[in-house]
Amino acid sequence: MQVKIGDSWKNILQNEFEKPYFKDLTSFVKSEYENHTCFPAGKDIFAAFDYCSLEALKVVIIGQDPYHGPKQANGLCFSVKDGIKHPPSLINIFKEITTDLHTAYPESGNLEKWAKQGVLLLNATLTVRAHEAGSHQKQGWETFTDAVIEQISNEKENVVFLLWGGFAKKKVKLIDTKKHHVLTSGHPSPLSANRGYWFGNEHFSKTNAILKELGKENIEW
Repeated sequence: MQVKIGDSWKNILQNEFEKPYFKDLTSFVKSEYENHTCFPAGKDIFAAFDYCSLEALKVVIIGQDPYHGPKQANGLCFSVKDGIKHPPSLINIFKEITTDLHTAYPESGNLEKWAKQGVLLLNATLTVRAHEAGSHQKQGWETFTDAVIEQISNEKENVVFLLWGGFAKKKVKLIDTKKHHVLTSGHPSPLSANRGYWFGNEHFSKTNAILKELGKENIEW
């Protein structure tokens, strides 16, 4: 695994790349990709950072694992490649956007356009073995992505963190809530959404209201 990451991120994460756990993680990922089918493609592992520089960062959305089906994962949490059927959680995200912002349901599930506007779409684990959910958890990725969240909290101000579901909500301990904005709700997965914990959270209009108050451009969701 070659870590090719923009200078803005490299400057604050270089220490992580040099730690023993990251070197072990690199060996693990390299071996997995050589011996198994894994997702996303190697070039997309750090896509979240490629599309959203630290300078441009306005919003952070935290996912858990990449999709583990063929041609789905593109390195951005909840996002799939153009032309791929929308997974259930993404469908519920888009449904909430359509009711919250009174917009049409998007054709493409590719969230690159969000990332290019300053939304960091960060999975806690950046790789996965095909058809084996959670297979690359507890190998070091969580340590790395927790460090990313902490560094964002330290280096930036007035970032909007969207924490969806129990797993993401635990990340609040890494965030200085005095200088950042945190919105929480249930997870968009059908299990949570159908129990009433997702729909109606209005996180997309609320995020834009915060950005407007800060004098920043809205996100075109």
